[in-house]
Amino acid sequence: MDDLLATLKAAAETTRLRLLALCAHGELTVTELTQILGQSQPRVSRHLKLLCDAGLLDRFREGTFAFYRLAEKGQSAELARVLVDAIPADDVTLILDLERLDAIKRARSESAAAYFRENAARWHEIRSLHVAEGEVEAALLRLFPDEGVEELLDIGTGTGRMLEVLAGRVHRAIGVDQSREMLAVARNRLEEAGLRHCHVRQADMYQLPFPSGSFDAAVIHQVLHYTESPAGVLAEAARILRPGGLLLIVDFAPHHLEALREEHAHRRLGFSDAEVAGWCRQSGLDCGPVVHLPGDPLTVSVWPATRLAAGAAISFPKTAHSLSGVPS
Repeated sequence: MDDLLATLKAAAETTRLRLLALCAHGELTVTELTQILGQSQPRVSRHLKLLCDAGLLDRFREGTFAFYRLAEKGQSAELARVLVDAIPADDVTLILDLERLDAIKRARSESAAAYFRENAARWHEIRSLHVAEGEVEAALLRLFPDEGVEELLDIGTGTGRMLEVLAGRVHRAIGVDQSREMLAVARNRLEEAGLRHCHVRQADMYQLPFPSGSFDAAVIHQVLHYTESPAGVLAEAARILRPGGLLLIVDFAPHHLEALREEHAHRRLGFSDAEVAGWCRQSGLDCGPVVHLPGDPLTVSVWPATRLAAGAAISFPKTAHSLSGVPS
Protein backbone atom coordinates (compact mmCIF):
# COMPACT_ATOMS: atom_id res chain seq x y z
CA MET A 1 0.00 0.00 0.00
CA ASP A 2 2.87 2.37 0.77
CA ASP A 3 4.31 1.85 -2.72
CA LEU A 4 0.93 2.55 -4.30
CA LEU A 5 0.50 5.76 -2.29
CA ALA A 6 4.03 6.89 -3.23
CA THR A 7 3.30 6.28 -6.91
CA LEU A 8 0.00 8.18 -6.74
CA LYS A 9 1.75 11.03 -4.95
CA ALA A 10 4.35 11.21 -7.74
CA ALA A 11 1.58 11.64 -10.32
CA ALA A 12 -0.57 14.01 -8.23
CA GLU A 13 0.54 17.28 -9.82
CA THR A 14 -0.73 19.05 -12.94
CA THR A 15 2.55 19.19 -14.86
CA ARG A 16 3.35 15.57 -14.10
CA LEU A 17 -0.07 14.43 -15.29
CA ARG A 18 0.49 16.41 -18.48
CA LEU A 19 3.86 14.69 -18.92
CA LEU A 20 2.27 11.27 -18.50
CA ALA A 21 -0.36 12.10 -21.10
CA LEU A 22 2.23 13.34 -23.59
CA CYS A 23 4.59 10.38 -23.10
CA ALA A 24 1.68 8.02 -23.73
CA HIS A 25 1.71 9.28 -27.33
CA GLY A 26 5.34 8.41 -28.12
CA GLU A 27 8.97 8.88 -27.18
CA LEU A 28 9.84 12.48 -26.36
CA THR A 29 12.99 14.35 -25.31
CA VAL A 30 13.27 16.89 -22.50
CA THR A 31 13.64 19.63 -25.11
CA GLU A 32 10.43 18.60 -26.88
CA LEU A 33 8.51 18.37 -23.61
CA THR A 34 9.84 21.76 -22.55
CA GLN A 35 8.61 23.28 -25.81
CA ILE A 36 5.15 21.78 -25.35
CA LEU A 37 4.73 22.71 -21.68
CA GLY A 38 6.31 26.16 -21.94
CA GLN A 39 8.31 25.57 -18.75
CA SER A 40 12.03 25.69 -17.98
CA GLN A 41 14.13 22.62 -18.71
CA PRO A 42 15.33 22.19 -15.09
CA ARG A 43 11.74 22.20 -13.86
CA VAL A 44 10.58 19.70 -16.48
CA SER A 45 13.61 17.50 -15.74
CA ARG A 46 12.75 17.41 -12.03
CA HIS A 47 9.19 16.32 -12.80
CA LEU A 48 10.44 13.66 -15.19
CA LYS A 49 12.84 12.28 -12.59
CA LEU A 50 10.03 11.92 -10.05
CA LEU A 51 7.89 10.06 -12.58
CA CYS A 52 10.76 7.76 -13.57
CA ASP A 53 11.65 7.05 -9.93
CA ALA A 54 8.02 6.09 -9.35
CA GLY A 55 8.11 3.68 -12.30
CA LEU A 56 5.49 5.63 -14.27
CA LEU A 57 7.87 6.61 -17.08
CA ASP A 58 10.75 4.82 -18.79
CA ARG A 59 13.91 6.76 -19.66
CA PHE A 60 16.60 5.71 -22.13
CA ARG A 61 19.60 7.44 -23.65
CA GLU A 62 20.40 7.85 -27.32
CA GLY A 63 23.80 9.49 -27.60
CA THR A 64 23.52 12.87 -25.86
CA PHE A 65 19.72 12.71 -25.92
CA ALA A 66 17.39 11.16 -23.34
CA PHE A 67 13.95 9.92 -24.40
CA TYR A 68 10.93 9.34 -22.18
CA ARG A 69 7.85 7.23 -22.72
CA LEU A 70 5.09 5.73 -20.61
CA ALA A 71 6.37 2.74 -18.61
CA GLU A 72 5.65 -0.65 -20.15
CA LYS A 73 6.24 -3.18 -17.38
CA GLY A 74 5.31 -3.53 -13.74
CA GLN A 75 2.42 -2.44 -11.53
CA SER A 76 3.32 1.23 -11.90
CA ALA A 77 3.10 0.86 -15.68
CA GLU A 78 -0.47 -0.40 -15.38
CA LEU A 79 -1.32 2.48 -13.07
CA ALA A 80 0.25 4.99 -15.48
CA ARG A 81 -2.07 3.84 -18.25
CA VAL A 82 -5.10 4.04 -15.93
CA LEU A 83 -4.18 7.60 -14.94
CA VAL A 84 -3.73 8.71 -18.54
CA ASP A 85 -7.04 7.16 -19.58
CA ALA A 86 -8.75 8.97 -16.68
CA ILE A 87 -7.77 12.43 -17.98
CA PRO A 88 -10.85 13.95 -19.70
CA ALA A 89 -10.37 14.04 -23.47
CA ASP A 90 -11.97 17.51 -23.60
CA ASP A 91 -9.55 19.01 -21.08
CA VAL A 92 -8.46 22.36 -22.56
CA THR A 93 -4.86 22.04 -21.36
CA LEU A 94 -4.54 18.52 -22.74
CA ILE A 95 -5.97 19.54 -26.11
CA LEU A 96 -3.42 22.35 -26.42
CA ASP A 97 -0.55 20.04 -25.36
CA LEU A 98 -1.53 17.49 -28.00
CA GLU A 99 -1.76 20.19 -30.67
CA ARG A 100 1.80 21.24 -29.84
CA LEU A 101 2.87 17.59 -29.86
CA ASP A 102 1.39 17.17 -33.34
CA ALA A 103 3.43 20.15 -34.53
CA ILE A 104 6.62 18.57 -33.16
CA LYS A 105 5.79 15.26 -34.83
CA ARG A 106 5.21 17.02 -38.16
CA ALA A 107 8.61 18.68 -37.87
CA ARG A 108 10.16 15.29 -37.09
CA SER A 109 8.43 13.75 -40.08
CA GLU A 110 9.66 16.47 -42.42
CA SER A 111 13.21 16.09 -41.13
CA ALA A 112 13.13 12.30 -41.49
CA ALA A 113 11.71 12.54 -44.99
CA ALA A 114 14.43 14.98 -46.01
CA TYR A 115 17.15 12.68 -44.70
CA PHE A 116 15.66 9.69 -46.47
CA ARG A 117 15.37 11.61 -49.75
CA GLU A 118 19.04 12.56 -49.53
CA ASN A 119 20.17 8.99 -48.88
CA ALA A 120 17.54 6.89 -50.64
CA ALA A 121 19.54 6.57 -53.87
CA ARG A 122 22.00 4.12 -52.40
CA TRP A 123 19.25 1.82 -51.15
CA HIS A 124 17.32 1.94 -54.41
CA GLU A 125 20.48 1.26 -56.41
CA ILE A 126 21.23 -1.89 -54.42
CA ARG A 127 17.60 -3.02 -54.39
CA SER A 128 17.60 -3.04 -58.19
CA LEU A 129 20.26 -5.76 -58.10
CA HIS A 130 18.36 -8.38 -56.13
CA VAL A 131 14.97 -9.99 -55.66
CA ALA A 132 12.02 -7.77 -54.74
CA GLU A 133 11.81 -6.93 -51.05
CA GLY A 134 8.25 -8.24 -50.90
CA GLU A 135 9.58 -11.73 -51.63
CA VAL A 136 12.20 -11.44 -48.89
CA GLU A 137 9.62 -10.24 -46.38
CA ALA A 138 7.22 -13.02 -47.35
CA ALA A 139 9.98 -15.58 -46.81
CA LEU A 140 10.66 -14.15 -43.36
CA LEU A 141 6.99 -14.37 -42.44
CA ARG A 142 6.89 -17.99 -43.58
CA LEU A 143 9.74 -18.80 -41.18
CA PHE A 144 8.33 -16.77 -38.29
CA PRO A 145 5.99 -18.62 -35.89
CA ASP A 146 2.34 -18.21 -36.90
CA GLU A 147 1.39 -17.95 -33.24
CA GLY A 148 3.85 -15.09 -32.82
CA VAL A 149 6.33 -14.39 -30.01
CA GLU A 150 6.39 -12.19 -26.94
CA GLU A 151 9.56 -10.15 -27.57
CA LEU A 152 11.53 -9.47 -30.76
CA LEU A 153 14.82 -7.65 -31.32
CA ASP A 154 15.69 -6.20 -34.74
CA ILE A 155 19.48 -5.75 -34.84
CA GLY A 156 20.56 -2.95 -37.19
CA THR A 157 16.97 -1.84 -37.65
CA GLY A 158 17.78 1.02 -40.06
CA THR A 159 14.47 2.56 -41.09
CA GLY A 160 12.50 0.05 -38.99
CA ARG A 161 11.06 -1.90 -41.90
CA MET A 162 11.44 -5.31 -40.21
CA LEU A 163 9.54 -4.03 -37.19
CA GLU A 164 6.70 -3.02 -39.48
CA VAL A 165 6.71 -6.38 -41.26
CA LEU A 166 6.71 -8.49 -38.07
CA ALA A 167 4.64 -6.18 -35.86
CA GLY A 168 1.52 -8.30 -36.22
CA ARG A 169 3.26 -11.35 -34.76
CA VAL A 170 4.94 -9.87 -31.70
CA HIS A 171 3.72 -8.58 -28.36
CA ARG A 172 6.66 -6.20 -28.05
CA ALA A 173 9.54 -5.35 -30.40
CA ILE A 174 12.69 -3.26 -30.17
CA GLY A 175 14.91 -2.18 -33.04
CA VAL A 176 18.49 -1.10 -32.37
CA ASP A 177 20.86 0.89 -34.56
CA GLN A 178 23.85 3.19 -34.07
CA SER A 179 22.68 5.83 -36.53
CA ARG A 180 20.58 8.52 -34.91
CA GLU A 181 19.46 9.66 -38.36
CA MET A 182 18.19 6.18 -39.21
CA LEU A 183 16.48 5.93 -35.83
CA ALA A 184 14.71 9.22 -36.47
CA VAL A 185 13.33 7.79 -39.72
CA ALA A 186 12.34 4.54 -38.00
CA ARG A 187 10.69 6.29 -35.07
CA ASN A 188 8.65 8.45 -37.42
CA ARG A 189 7.53 5.47 -39.50
CA LEU A 190 6.46 3.49 -36.45
CA GLU A 191 4.49 6.43 -35.08
CA GLU A 192 2.75 6.99 -38.42
CA ALA A 193 1.86 3.28 -38.56
CA GLY A 194 0.47 3.40 -35.01
CA LEU A 195 2.79 0.59 -33.86
CA ARG A 196 3.06 1.59 -30.22
CA HIS A 197 4.37 -1.82 -29.20
CA CYS A 198 7.44 -1.32 -31.41
CA HIS A 199 10.27 0.94 -30.26
CA VAL A 200 13.79 1.83 -31.38
CA ARG A 201 16.97 2.42 -29.39
CA GLN A 202 20.52 3.50 -30.15
CA ALA A 203 22.84 0.60 -29.38
CA ASP A 204 26.03 -1.18 -30.44
CA MET A 205 25.26 -4.54 -32.07
CA TYR A 206 28.45 -5.99 -30.58
CA GLN A 207 27.43 -5.00 -27.03
CA LEU A 208 23.65 -5.06 -26.84
CA PRO A 209 22.27 -3.37 -23.71
CA PHE A 210 20.04 -6.31 -22.76
CA PRO A 211 20.48 -9.19 -20.31
CA SER A 212 21.16 -12.66 -21.67
CA GLY A 213 18.03 -14.56 -22.64
CA SER A 214 15.85 -11.44 -23.00
CA PHE A 215 14.17 -12.13 -26.36
CA ASP A 216 12.19 -14.89 -28.06
CA ALA A 217 13.30 -13.92 -31.56
CA ALA A 218 15.80 -11.67 -33.33
CA VAL A 219 16.32 -10.48 -36.90
CA ILE A 220 19.53 -9.36 -38.61
CA HIS A 221 18.39 -8.01 -41.97
CA GLN A 222 21.01 -6.88 -44.53
CA VAL A 223 23.47 -5.89 -41.80
CA LEU A 224 26.29 -8.45 -41.72
CA HIS A 225 27.92 -7.31 -44.97
CA TYR A 226 28.67 -3.94 -43.32
CA THR A 227 30.28 -5.41 -40.20
CA GLU A 228 33.90 -5.90 -39.19
CA SER A 229 33.04 -9.14 -37.36
CA PRO A 230 29.91 -10.97 -38.54
CA ALA A 231 30.71 -13.80 -36.12
CA GLY A 232 30.76 -11.31 -33.24
CA VAL A 233 27.35 -9.97 -34.21
CA LEU A 234 25.88 -13.49 -34.32
CA ALA A 235 27.43 -14.38 -30.96
CA GLU A 236 25.84 -11.32 -29.34
CA ALA A 237 22.50 -12.09 -31.01
CA ALA A 238 22.67 -15.64 -29.64
CA ARG A 239 23.38 -14.32 -26.16
CA ILE A 240 20.19 -12.28 -25.92
CA LEU A 241 17.97 -15.15 -27.16
CA ARG A 242 16.03 -17.38 -24.80
CA PRO A 243 16.38 -21.19 -25.12
CA GLY A 244 14.70 -22.24 -28.35
CA GLY A 245 14.61 -18.63 -29.51
CA LEU A 246 14.58 -17.91 -33.24
CA LEU A 247 17.21 -15.91 -35.14
CA LEU A 248 16.57 -14.93 -38.78
CA ILE A 249 19.62 -13.73 -40.72
CA VAL A 250 19.11 -12.09 -44.11
CA ASP A 251 22.00 -11.16 -46.37
CA PHE A 252 23.56 -11.73 -49.77
CA ALA A 253 24.98 -14.99 -51.04
CA PRO A 254 28.61 -14.71 -52.27
CA HIS A 255 29.00 -12.37 -55.25
CA HIS A 256 31.67 -10.39 -57.10
CA LEU A 257 30.29 -6.84 -57.24
CA GLU A 258 33.37 -5.00 -56.01
CA ALA A 259 31.66 -1.65 -56.64
CA LEU A 260 29.53 -2.29 -53.56
CA ARG A 261 32.68 -2.03 -51.42
CA GLU A 262 33.74 1.28 -52.91
CA GLU A 263 30.38 2.98 -53.41
CA HIS A 264 28.24 1.54 -50.61
CA ALA A 265 30.72 0.63 -47.84
CA HIS A 266 30.12 -3.14 -48.03
CA ARG A 267 32.92 -4.90 -46.17
CA ARG A 268 31.90 -8.39 -47.27
CA LEU A 269 30.67 -9.53 -50.68
CA GLY A 270 28.09 -11.97 -49.37
CA PHE A 271 28.29 -15.13 -47.26
CA SER A 272 28.24 -18.84 -47.96
CA ASP A 273 25.85 -21.17 -46.18
CA ALA A 274 28.76 -23.08 -44.65
CA GLU A 275 30.30 -19.87 -43.30
CA VAL A 276 27.09 -18.73 -41.60
CA ALA A 277 26.36 -22.22 -40.27
CA GLY A 278 29.85 -22.35 -38.75
CA TRP A 279 29.36 -19.02 -36.94
CA CYS A 280 25.99 -20.24 -35.69
CA ARG A 281 27.50 -23.42 -34.25
CA GLN A 282 30.24 -21.42 -32.50
CA SER A 283 27.55 -19.25 -30.90
CA GLY A 284 25.35 -22.09 -29.69
CA LEU A 285 22.85 -21.80 -32.53
CA ASP A 286 21.41 -24.57 -34.68
CA CYS A 287 21.19 -23.33 -38.27
CA GLY A 288 18.14 -24.62 -40.15
CA PRO A 289 17.63 -25.09 -43.89
CA VAL A 290 18.46 -21.98 -45.88
CA VAL A 291 16.09 -20.14 -48.21
CA HIS A 292 17.74 -18.72 -51.35
CA LEU A 293 15.96 -15.99 -53.30
CA PRO A 294 17.73 -15.52 -56.66
CA GLY A 295 18.02 -12.01 -58.07
CA ASP A 296 19.94 -10.43 -60.92
CA PRO A 297 22.79 -10.61 -60.14
CA LEU A 298 22.49 -10.76 -56.32
CA THR A 299 20.89 -13.66 -54.48
CA VAL A 300 19.39 -13.01 -51.06
CA SER A 301 19.75 -15.79 -48.49
CA VAL A 302 17.69 -16.27 -45.34
CA TRP A 303 19.37 -18.36 -42.66
CA PRO A 304 17.07 -19.43 -39.79
CA ALA A 305 18.66 -20.61 -36.54
CA THR A 306 17.53 -21.52 -33.02
CA ARG A 307 19.24 -21.04 -29.67
CA LEU A 308 20.38 -24.39 -28.35
CA ALA A 309 19.44 -25.19 -24.76
CA ALA A 310 17.00 -27.24 -22.77
CA GLY A 311 13.41 -26.79 -23.88
CA ALA A 312 11.50 -26.94 -27.12
CA ALA A 313 13.07 -25.38 -30.19
CA ILE A 314 11.29 -24.15 -33.28
CA SER A 315 11.37 -26.75 -36.06
CA PHE A 316 12.21 -26.08 -39.67
CA PRO A 317 11.58 -28.06 -42.88
CA LYS A 318 14.01 -30.92 -43.44
CA THR A 319 15.55 -29.62 -46.63
CA ALA A 320 16.94 -26.32 -47.80
CA HIS A 321 15.23 -24.75 -50.76
CA SER A 322 15.52 -21.99 -53.31
CA LEU A 323 12.57 -19.76 -54.09
CA SER A 324 12.27 -17.63 -57.18
CA GLY A 325 8.96 -16.25 -55.92
CA VAL A 326 7.26 -16.43 -52.54
CA PRO A 327 3.55 -15.58 -52.33
CA SER A 328 2.79 -12.52 -50.19
